[in-house]
Amino acid sequence: MASPPDDLWASLARSPFRSRFRLGPKERACYRDKGAERISSHAADFIAKRLAPAHPAKDGRQTPMRGHPVFIAQHATATCCRTCLRKWHGIAEGRPLGPEEQERIVAIIMEWLDRQQGAPDPRG
Repeated sequence: MASPPDDLWASLARSPFRSRFRLGPKERACYRDKGAERISSHAADFIAKRLAPAHPAKDGRQTPMRGHPVFIAQHATATCCRTCLRKWHGIAEGRPLGPEEQERIVAIIMEWLDRQQGAPDPRG
């Protein structure tokens, strides 16, 4: 799957809300201990269950702010709810996400997580 366009990363970096998200020590350890393949599987499962339906349960509040590296990545990449998917990624609300869209969202999340692994932890 192709990497997200550079303008997505630039836009996310300009957003005060999106750019504040970073993996902390616990999330980094989780990512390192479970490995990218397992984390990617978790991301795919979260997307399929929480975002892919046409009308997800609790849309706008379905993604926790902490507890798993994928949740943090979803907020950082605006892949946390259907409204953010529409505003940031041009994916219409009110219809199920197709397999290609789900794969693209997981790829965005995983790229952000990979970038975080190389970034210094601002909390020490």
